[in-house]
Amino acid sequence: MPEPVRLSAWVHGYVQGVGFRWWTRSRALALGLVGSATNARDGRVHVVAEGPRPACEMLLDLLRSGDTPGRVDLVVESWEPARGDLSGFEER
Repeated sequence: MPEPVRLSAWVHGYVQGVGFRWWTRSRALALGLVGSATNARDGRVHVVAEGPRPACEMLLDLLRSGDTPGRVDLVVESWEPARGDLSGFEER
């Protein structure tokens, strides 16, 4: 099994008040990931997900797919080793 990683993705666009965090949580759980999707004050959503890199890459692809609720204009990602401090997937 691949080493777990942590994906941090800042999602820009019309992504608040449209079910985006719920949609992200649903996809992440289906991929076996843990983490959170959090509304930021500036209108972005911050997605943090931990798990195997291939599953995190699938989530990132889904965030960029154009099939999300609302409208995604840009996703800025960063990667680091998993910290192991997350459980479940929360909408914040």
